[in-house]
Amino acid sequence: MDKLNIPKHVAIILDGNGRWAKKRLMPRTYGHKNGADNVVDIALYAKDRGVKYLTLYAFSTENWKRPEEEVSYLMKLLISFIDTKFDILMKEDCRIKFIGDLDNIPDKVREVCLKAMDDSKDNKSLILNIALNYGGRDELVKAFKDMVKDGIGADKISEDLISSYLYTRDEPDPDLMIRPGGELRLSNFLIYQLAYTELYFTDTLWPDFDKEDFDKAIKVFSSRNRRYGALS
Repeated sequence: MDKLNIPKHVAIILDGNGRWAKKRLMPRTYGHKNGADNVVDIALYAKDRGVKYLTLYAFSTENWKRPEEEVSYLMKLLISFIDTKFDILMKEDCRIKFIGDLDNIPDKVREVCLKAMDDSKDNKSLILNIALNYGGRDELVKAFKDMVKDGIGADKISEDLISSYLYTRDEPDPDLMIRPGGELRLSNFLIYQLAYTELYFTDTLWPDFDKEDFDKAIKVFSSRNRRYGALS
């Protein structure tokens, strides 16, 4: 692994929790709990491998369409995650950032998220972005609206300017996007930032996605020839 090309920024869609639970004849919430437990293990392993930015798709703007009971559980699970895992991440010098529309989530959840971001803002070993109430199209709409509010004319708009208005401003675009769970789509995740990202799909469900699976993705990434539209 030491000889491989390690991506600086990895994005992961946390998919397959419900199906993982169903296979075990358990409720979907059981899958979400085990999926949440897996986050810290993979985050710290990614840090040890040399990844500097890790962006996880936890809850989309479309996930509000799920049953109210499940959505309520997910919000409580996020609070529990911060309560039980934050000290571990702090000890490992990880900075937590929540990206997405935080104005439209329950007040208690928003308070916990904002405090975690503020308390960890000086950490540098790993930037852990958790996409919460996030949608790629929604992010772009917000960026364009903010540009209008700032009085930016059409002649001033550029790719770099748009990037500076996104939630991931001041961060490099993901080098590698991993989607466990067997689905072959982006699901409205980082649609601007993933323009030249290498994509890796696996049938492994997120609660089962382990260090070996992460290394497989890194090995595949390392074998790719990233040309960015040019010739080798």
